[in-house]
Amino acid sequence: MRACRVSLTIWAVLLLSASQLAPAVTFDNGFVEFDDAPLEEPLSFPDWFKLSFLDLREDVREVKESGKQGLMVYFGQKYCAYCKQLLERDLEAGDIQAYTREHFDVIGIDIHGDRTVTDMAGSELSESALAIRDKTNFTPSMIFYNAEGQEVLRLRGYYPPYRFRAALEYVADEHYKDEDFRQYLARADVPLVFEPGDLNDEPVFLPGPNMLDRSVMPGERPLVVFFEQGNCHACDVLHTGPMRDPAIMARFEQMENVQLSFWSDTPVVTPSGERLTARQWGEKLGLFYTPTLIFFDNNGTEIMRVDSVVQFYRLRNVLDYILSGGYLEYPTFQRWRTSRSPGLLE
Repeated sequence: MRACRVSLTIWAVLLLSASQLAPAVTFDNGFVEFDDAPLEEPLSFPDWFKLSFLDLREDVREVKESGKQGLMVYFGQKYCAYCKQLLERDLEAGDIQAYTREHFDVIGIDIHGDRTVTDMAGSELSESALAIRDKTNFTPSMIFYNAEGQEVLRLRGYYPPYRFRAALEYVADEHYKDEDFRQYLARADVPLVFEPGDLNDEPVFLPGPNMLDRSVMPGERPLVVFFEQGNCHACDVLHTGPMRDPAIMARFEQMENVQLSFWSDTPVVTPSGERLTARQWGEKLGLFYTPTLIFFDNNGTEIMRVDSVVQFYRLRNVLDYILSGGYLEYPTFQRWRTSRSPGLLE
């Protein structure tokens, strides 16, 4: 066990001090609430992001020469409210920004941009093509590479400040060499995640047993599986906020909805026909955030997942993407969004 793992001992401090990281945002146990509709004014990358020729191989070499621990490739877009939270709140906090700049070079990618990027394999493609290839459904998204150019972590969407800081430490302290991010967070979260607590119930949730197999006989409607846990403030916000919206609930009523407790031993037959417990399935899926919503098509193939902070505007659009069959035509949620509102990008 590395000595650097003592960094886990500061987690309680991070949780208690989250409200000090971005005073203009409301924090409750690290969760951020904000209006997630598209911005009126465009965002730009912070001036401390690296000025790069977008050859990721060269960028990694420079990371290694500088003695830093990794390269963070940030995928964003100009009118994204979630991006604004990360760029202008979290990364403006002295603690998080200082840590990021000490250990990482950061490169900004516009998922609608046309600049040429050379990836780690030497292939050249535009920013937008790279975002599609890497299945960037949500912004902000981050891919972390170590100093050897190996991808070691990927974050899809916006996370509360304390969890983003944990991701930075996971990469900078090289915990990925011994465990996945889920295991790392589970060790750090032990006093929190194993506390008992009731899940938020909804009338759309199907009762057990959880026989979700669609490998033999297709389902009639899309399936969404909610992975949640007790004493989860982000879960509470989902149920008291977006899931109280009649338009959102009307969309969920057109799907099959199942709720699972993240750490439980509840038996599940998965959409592919495997017999697992909820905990085992979550481990296999690599889940590390609650609530996580995973959407499956009628044949049991995963369409996409929402495993980061989500509020009214984004959730409504995700549900429309699924119910309209937009995923059959467009390779990512963002491409579908662009096709519907070319002048109003999330």
